[in-house]
Amino acid sequence: MFPRAPLAWLAAALLLLPGIAAAQDGFPGGSVVAAVERLKPGEFLWVPEIAPDGPLLLIVSIARQRAVLYRNGVPIAVTTVSTGRDSHRTPTGVFTILQKEERHFSSIYDNAPMPFMQRLTWAGVALHGGQLPGYRASHGCIRLPHAFARLLFGVTTLGMTVIVSDAPALPRLAPTRDPLPRADAGLGGAEWRPDLAPSGPVTIVISAADRRMVVLRNGREIGSAPVTLPGPQSGTRAFVLKAGGDGKLVWLNIPLPGGEKTRNEASGWTDFRADTGFRARLAQVAGAGTTVVVTADSLMAGAPTGDLLDSVLSR
Repeated sequence: MFPRAPLAWLAAALLLLPGIAAAQDGFPGGSVVAAVERLKPGEFLWVPEIAPDGPLLLIVSIARQRAVLYRNGVPIAVTTVSTGRDSHRTPTGVFTILQKEERHFSSIYDNAPMPFMQRLTWAGVALHGGQLPGYRASHGCIRLPHAFARLLFGVTTLGMTVIVSDAPALPRLAPTRDPLPRADAGLGGAEWRPDLAPSGPVTIVISAADRRMVVLRNGREIGSAPVTLPGPQSGTRAFVLKAGGDGKLVWLNIPLPGGEKTRNEASGWTDFRADTGFRARLAQVAGAGTTVVVTADSLMAGAPTGDLLDSVLSR
């Protein structure tokens, strides 16, 4: 099941982006939830450093007029969109990118420009840059802010999955095919299934609110465990494991655009307490390039988003 609430922890990582600052003016307490909900038409958030590698998945919510891009199972971007008007509704379903063309013009609607076109159906439905008036206005395509369309075009490949749904919910972690089994009592309430993704980039998400860590490899959840973090947490921070000058691996801060300047070398978050056995297993899969997101927000799921999003699990 997927969360009903918006992508609060992603928004927390991105609240400091210069282009988004205006969207937060007057929000009570600088709500990260409101930052995503109240993005103005044409605004988007983009922080690929959170997960530099891994499989990509795009989920479009017609109800919210938002799209979220996931990489390695975690969201790295969210954007406003404009989908089909009542007379030309955007079809829902699970699609793949069939064709990409940087400069494309419609063969149906008066040679209208469709920059950074990514085709989803041979009947004319595609992702592309366009005007976003703040409501459903297209002839069935999914219009994106021009700058976002260019960025998305640069990272996608033919065959990438795109889910279009009427459901308002957007998952905080990307859908995964096989849910993990019940917690292993021998691992202190943890779950560990590295066989679900034997190789690939690793991303770790730690929620202070849930007091839980989720481990993803190649976009699949392979582990989860209760954790205790040192002291109170606020906002969202990101880290990457890199080889230092002496060849030893060190954790470094990922500089988020517009964020406060911090020391390059990370400290503090690695002091989390978790079951010794789980930490040992985690050490076996973490390596150079592993990224970590530490957030004060919850990742817990609420009500299900409906059968359409669930359908991707059986693919």
